[in-house]
Amino acid sequence: MKRSNLFATISKETESNLDCRSAKLAVQAGIVKNFGSGTWSYTHLGRKVLDNIEEVVRDEMDEVAQEVSMNQLQTSEMWKESGRWNKFGGEEFFSFENRDGKDFTVAATHEEAATKLAGDYVRSYRDLDFSIYQIGRKFRDDHARKGLLRAKEFVMKDAYSFHRDKESMDEKFRSFLEAYCNVYDRLGLDYSMVSADNGDMGGSDSYEFMAEAEVGSDTYLKCRNTECRYGTKDLDAGGCSECGSELKEVDGIEIGHCFKLDDRYTSEDSIGLTYATSEGEEEEVLMACYGIGISRLISAIIEQNNDEKGITWNRQVSAFDTAVILASDEDNAVEKAEEVYQRLKEDKEILFYDGEMSIGEKFAEADLIGVQRKIIIGNTFLETGKIEIEQRN
Repeated sequence: MKRSNLFATISKETESNLDCRSAKLAVQAGIVKNFGSGTWSYTHLGRKVLDNIEEVVRDEMDEVAQEVSMNQLQTSEMWKESGRWNKFGGEEFFSFENRDGKDFTVAATHEEAATKLAGDYVRSYRDLDFSIYQIGRKFRDDHARKGLLRAKEFVMKDAYSFHRDKESMDEKFRSFLEAYCNVYDRLGLDYSMVSADNGDMGGSDSYEFMAEAEVGSDTYLKCRNTECRYGTKDLDAGGCSECGSELKEVDGIEIGHCFKLDDRYTSEDSIGLTYATSEGEEEEVLMACYGIGISRLISAIIEQNNDEKGITWNRQVSAFDTAVILASDEDNAVEKAEEVYQRLKEDKEILFYDGEMSIGEKFAEADLIGVQRKIIIGNTFLETGKIEIEQRN
């Protein structure tokens, strides 16, 4: 991509109403545009960052589940079946009445829809076990704050697994926990896995994945051993139950949550989903769900990876692998820069600074948006024939 063609509003200035560093840097770096009240748009630069995160998540999810796409516009009937229409949907969900007088919601979560979808597939024990997932936009009438961390419109990965017994559910649950660890490791996040309350979701057991950050709204105890991922919200805990190290109290961002839902949505008191056993008896399907806040990962990564120059995220996330910076207007330098750009872009995402910006502006902008490597073609090349390479760190 040539910088002169890049659709992104990169600026040294930031909006005064933004209340955390990650939101300010995301706007300054031209990743997102704030339209107020928790609504955001992504530039081409921001879309590339989001795509890179989604690619990592999708790569790990494909190992444990099959991708689907469920309806976002939903009638109230199944929410009333599960008992969440008045308890949950009436407050945090966007709901409305259509021209026929029917109640609808723009879904913020898909437990009910996933159970209904599975109902058309599950007949007997031979149809179990299986897992599905989707990546898409969700909507929640939340109190907007802290940039992408609390937005009314957001991108989420949600997955659902269906099982014939507790043992198979526990096994799949462990495989999802491992997949989540792989995701966060690849994205360069420092995180902890914290036992949590299921709350309105129902079920028996859940784990939150927390990323340490001062802007985080949750407080928890984190193991001081950097190789250990243990965390707890039991503030009376004396030490790490995994490795015995000391714990420290930190603030953090929830970046993922895995729930064992058991029969919360599959029992006859809820939506209902059963299967025929090998003996011909009817049993309730067991269920678990797994969420990752894709768009809030942008903020979590920035909160942990920034310096005085801008964003320092890893090359797995960065929109561009390398910036080719033309630092001279001499014909030889221009030709060499174009040659390097054409050769590299066949295999990598390259940002070619070809425009009228000053050399200082090119360097500063590449640092701001988090490009990890610069290839500089200027006076050194003209004098010695050598090309300079500089790492962001």
